Amino acid sequence: MSLACPEICVGERVLRAKQDPTLLKDRRVLQNLLKLEENYLVSTTYFDCVQADVKPYMRKIVATWMMQVCEEQRCEEDVFPLSMNYLDRFLSVQPIRRTELQSLGSTCMLVASKVKETLPLTTEKLVIYTDNSVRQEELLEFELLLLMKLKWDLLAVTPVDFVDQILNQLGISHPEVLSQTRKHANTFIHLCCTDHKFSVYTPSMIAAGSVGAAISGLHVSTGLPLSRHRLLTRLQDIINVDADILRQCLEQVESALTSSLLQVPAHPNNKHTEQAGGVQDCGVGGGVGDMTADSPLLSAAGNDCREVDSTPTDVDMVY
Repeated sequence: MSLACPEICVGERVLRAKQDPTLLKDRRVLQNLLKLEENYLVSTTYFDCVQADVKPYMRKIVATWMMQVCEEQRCEEDVFPLSMNYLDRFLSVQPIRRTELQSLGSTCMLVASKVKETLPLTTEKLVIYTDNSVRQEELLEFELLLLMKLKWDLLAVTPVDFVDQILNQLGISHPEVLSQTRKHANTFIHLCCTDHKFSVYTPSMIAAGSVGAAISGLHVSTGLPLSRHRLLTRLQDIINVDADILRQCLEQVESALTSSLLQVPAHPNNKHTEQAGGVQDCGVGGGVGDMTADSPLLSAAGNDCREVDSTPTDVDMVY
């Protein structure tokens, strides 16, 4: 009898259970998600009707910062979309000052990570990411206000919830292809969450558009002739949506990716400075952007290591 320990050290890799085939093959799961998503749609006009001091470009800056923080902390794929759902729902009912926007974003990440992570983000880490421009007490006060305004309804349906359902319906079975398509689709979803114009689409439509963009970009075979029209028709049938609206969403997803890549300048001298806690800076003071080649956005662009815009760590940078 061997006394050797058979356990395998997996480092920081998260151990996950296999996907339940019943949840993927039972059509009722997708139908229930499509019904539930209607309860968590956000207002598309709150910048005009509710917010007087906060502007759309400020939301984009803070959303980009939130996305980069989630990437640095290796959060679950649905933490960032869920935190953006919290942020938009809060801004739809509660006016705030622009100086409070980063505090709100930090609080949304804190709550979303508590819902989705086994080891959630801490207030200490979030304060560091804001370059100490936000105090822990502020985050705790904002957390209570956020929960009250959301009426403790925290299990919102996000685009990430639809990705595996759509991929299963498309019949992509090869594990490596499935993983790559899922990764790219989630990257596109994160990109959409940073842009308020995608608020006009439902989570299922954003997911379908992102999956369609990923399949088109990777030239993945879905069992159909690789035709954009046939792919859109298949996606339309899966989520039961108008074909023209889905086509418009898909085109906007691809346009958003193109615009994002055009805004990423070539890295001139490959300077990386080490921040506290192992965070890599992009060479501009206070940034926390991920400059590694395996960053999801850079991977989607072909693993071309280029510099991403500096992340704001002070609320003054928002305006």
